[in-house]
Amino acid sequence: MTGAIASFTSMAIAGRAAASIHDTFEMMMYRSLIGVIIVCAVLTWTGTWHRVSRDRLGLNMARNLAHFTGQNLWFYSLTLIPLAQVFALEFTTPLWVILLAPLLLGERITLPKALAVGLGFLGILIVARPGATPLNSGIVAAASCAIFFALTMIATKRLTRTEGIGSILFWLTSMQLVLGLVASGYDAEIALPTAETIPWLILIGVCGLTAHFCITNALAIAPATIVVPFDFARLPVIAIVGMLVYNEPIDIWVFIGGLLILAANYVNVRNSLT
Repeated sequence: MTGAIASFTSMAIAGRAAASIHDTFEMMMYRSLIGVIIVCAVLTWTGTWHRVSRDRLGLNMARNLAHFTGQNLWFYSLTLIPLAQVFALEFTTPLWVILLAPLLLGERITLPKALAVGLGFLGILIVARPGATPLNSGIVAAASCAIFFALTMIATKRLTRTEGIGSILFWLTSMQLVLGLVASGYDAEIALPTAETIPWLILIGVCGLTAHFCITNALAIAPATIVVPFDFARLPVIAIVGMLVYNEPIDIWVFIGGLLILAANYVNVRNSLT
């Protein structure tokens, strides 16, 4: 989980740095290109190309459209609002899974899950504080990316019933490379990496894979009740980084709302394990 926190934090810093030259579509395109190279190298080294399945291409495409949209909104929000605010709103992803799972997975909403959703959305209101602060496009983008990340999680759960991680990651990187290329080239202009942005783009691509690799391994060796609250350490870490690197003030309301969102996620995890 320490590796995951370092990866997400590094990716946020790299995304903000690369935004001076590249738009979000270009960042996603280059991130996916690096991901394709890494995944193909691993599949070749391990001799597991035969496990890459073409049976669920439709669901893979739906998953990757959702993830591509969510990731673009995430990168976009990084350039407009404080990093801590982005991370706090992103943590509502599990709550959207609770709301969407009955429609897409046939799961039931229990009373503890309903309580978790209520706590989580109270946290959102405290973080965003509509009326007290201007509701800008950065807050809307950060809140919206959580919905698309939830759709990604749901699609991933359905895919894991029949496909391995290698197959999912191959279609993730390759499909999103095509999506990034199309979206970046819609205006017939694609900014090429510069000496300044190449290290940041490589960092985005590597950290995008290592973050998910670390979380997957953490869940494999430790209870979810430990992993999920530990993941929330990203919020104070990114708040400190934002203060030291970008002179962003530490907003107490972001932490209060974030704690409510953490409590909501914890209630849901505890209920799922009992």
